[in-house]
Amino acid sequence: MTPADLAVKQVRRCTMPTTHRFAGRGQGPAMTYVPDDARVLVDAMQGGDPNLAFEKAGPRESIAFDPATTTAAILTSGGLCPGLNAVISSVFMSLHHHYGVRRILGVPNGYAGLMPGRSAGIKPLDRDVMKSIARTGGSFLGSARIKPDVPAIVDTLQAYGINLLFSIGGDGTQRGTHAIHQEIAKRGLEIGVVGIPKTIDNDISWVQKTFGFETASEIARQAIAAANTEAESAINGIGLVRLMGRDSGFIAAAASIAAADANYCLVPEVPFDLEGEHGLLTELERRLARRGHAVIVVAEGAGQEHMPKAEEQRDASGNKLHQDIGTFLRDRIAAHLRSRQIDFALKYIDPSYIIRAAPANAADQVLCTILGHGAVHAAMAGRTDMIVGSWNGMFTHVPIPLAVEGRKQVVPQGELWRTVLETTGQGPLVAPR
Repeated sequence: MTPADLAVKQVRRCTMPTTHRFAGRGQGPAMTYVPDDARVLVDAMQGGDPNLAFEKAGPRESIAFDPATTTAAILTSGGLCPGLNAVISSVFMSLHHHYGVRRILGVPNGYAGLMPGRSAGIKPLDRDVMKSIARTGGSFLGSARIKPDVPAIVDTLQAYGINLLFSIGGDGTQRGTHAIHQEIAKRGLEIGVVGIPKTIDNDISWVQKTFGFETASEIARQAIAAANTEAESAINGIGLVRLMGRDSGFIAAAASIAAADANYCLVPEVPFDLEGEHGLLTELERRLARRGHAVIVVAEGAGQEHMPKAEEQRDASGNKLHQDIGTFLRDRIAAHLRSRQIDFALKYIDPSYIIRAAPANAADQVLCTILGHGAVHAAMAGRTDMIVGSWNGMFTHVPIPLAVEGRKQVVPQGELWRTVLETTGQGPLVAPR
């Protein structure tokens, strides 16, 4: 990484005093603006390079866009996630109340709503409706996974006179946002694009925590508790819980620690043996003989090395599609125990769609509000081709190319995974190599 990798682009210089209505006003202590040179160190430990730092998020004293002539648009893309409506509402409320922007448009169904034949669905957003959706699940605007037609999308932005585009989505969405920025720059247009990172898996690089993760971990914890109740209530009861986590096992790890009922936690970052003396099936058999029940938590991307070979497929966002490890494990466990003539009762639980559709909990609601406000502050100050993130306890501006260069993952030698192992007691589940 170099300082250039951390530099945030500006689509327009800040030439006018802010219209931020709460800064420095009122009877209480005046709010302070964030100086343009305020930074958050990438490595805050002693000895960290002071030249490697993120731009700090927050309201600036000067802005680049005149609210009276600014048109903003908001879209959500990709899968559902707790907190989408909270972020939509937060972006709208900050534009409307903090800065006085009056023309704020909602784009239906992600990038599809900016494509020819669908852009007629773009509509002005209503303040009363935006206020009411903040604590509801799903996406008020609708969402979709598509490959964006970038030139056509920029044509639509121009046709509607849109100056600011807010994209709420994961790494696939933000790659699309970056491509839109590149087309805007090629045409020499002054349109800012700012992303709010949405990934329930918490796997966006250089962002400590994404919205929806706290809610997902809490509901997953409840699913694990239910699996444990079922397992303890049967002879050789087994609760198998399949959770989200395509390439990163943060939900499975956090929920397993929080529930304290899981005996095995399987994540994409840590390979495990299925067969053999130290494999999952043998360890499970020993567990049943010793305790009479077991709970297994598996992230969707775990154990793909054990799946039958198949042609690689990807979704419309470019994400690699994995085979279903949950049903695979369910069937393999059942077949193994039957071959050993062991009676068992196996309950399979997949709460994925319940989690995705849930409203944000209190912690995520707070995060959604701060991220929405931060995105508006950045956009009004002329920033572009960036997302709002968090690092070392502070909110930051992260250039999109840096955010999408890879995925954040559970570190097998790190504190989180060590705590999983200490909580489950599962051991390495792999023969010595």
